[in-house]
Amino acid sequence: MEEAESFITTDCNDSLSITTFGKSKTKPGHFRGPGVRSCYLLHYIVSGKGVFQTYGADGKTYELEAGQGFLIEPAYVTRYESSQDEPWSYIWVGFSGNKAPDIIRALYMNQDSPIFSCSEQQGTQLADCIEKMLAHRDGSYTSTFRQLEYFYSFIATLTESSKNPAPVEKSNDYTHQCVDYIRSHLSEPFSVQDLADHMGLSRTYLTYLFKHNLQMSPQEYIISNRLNHACRLLEATQLPVEAVALQCGYASNNTFSKSFQKNMLMSPTAYRQFCKKNNTCPNPKENPAGIEK
Repeated sequence: MEEAESFITTDCNDSLSITTFGKSKTKPGHFRGPGVRSCYLLHYIVSGKGVFQTYGADGKTYELEAGQGFLIEPAYVTRYESSQDEPWSYIWVGFSGNKAPDIIRALYMNQDSPIFSCSEQQGTQLADCIEKMLAHRDGSYTSTFRQLEYFYSFIATLTESSKNPAPVEKSNDYTHQCVDYIRSHLSEPFSVQDLADHMGLSRTYLTYLFKHNLQMSPQEYIISNRLNHACRLLEATQLPVEAVALQCGYASNNTFSKSFQKNMLMSPTAYRQFCKKNNTCPNPKENPAGIEK
C-alpha cells in the first residue's frame, strides 16, 4: 500500500509528452512489478530505503536510500520495493516522445547504468518541481506549459548532478541514435537494412560505426538486445514463449527458439524453469558479444 498523489496525462505529442508524475509515501514492503513500462520513468527517493531490480541475464539488484534515484526505460522488466524497516517516500516523472532518448542521453544514464545521486539541495529542488507540477492539473493551456516548465527544471537539476564526459564525435552520435532506435523497436521485426534506411546511411557505413564504437556488427547488437529482452520477459512474466518471441521481434517462434538455444545453451522454456527453480538466471554463452556470430 501507499499514499500517493499523482497525475496521468492524456496529451500525446510525437516530440515530447509528460505521461505521469507524482509523489508517494509507501508502506513497508510495498512494491511495483515485475513489469514493463511504456515510457521513461525517473524516480527520486526523498526519504527511507528500498530495492530496485532489473531482470534478464544481465539483471542487477540495487539497494537505495534517500538522495538516490533510478531510471526505468521502456521495454525493460523492472521491480522496486520499499524497505520493511525504513519504507521510502519518492517522487517520479514519466515521459515519452522522439526527444525522450535525447534527454536520457543528456543525463548520461541508461538501463545498464540507471542509478543517480543528488545533493540535499538538488533533492529539494526536484521535489519542488513535482509539487509545482501537481499544482497545475486543471488541463488548461497555461497549466500544460507550466508542467513543461517545471519538468525541464527537474531535468536541468539532474544534469547538474550527472557526470559530464567529453562530447562524443559525430560517428558515435549516429551510433547512439541507432541504439535508441533498436531499444525502442524491439517488438518489430526490422532488419539491418531497415535500420540503415531509417538512419539515411549505407549498410557498409552502419556496420563500420557499430564495429568501431561497439566492437560488434549491427546484426550482433540487434540479436543481443532481442535475446536480453526475451530473458527479462521469460524471467518476470508468464507470457507464453510464442508471445515472448513476438514481443522480441521474431515473427517465427521456431527462429526465436533456435537463436535462444544457440546463445543460452538451453531452450526458452528450460531457461524460465531454471530461473524459477534457482531464483537466479544463467549467463549467456561465453563469447565477446554474448550473441551469435
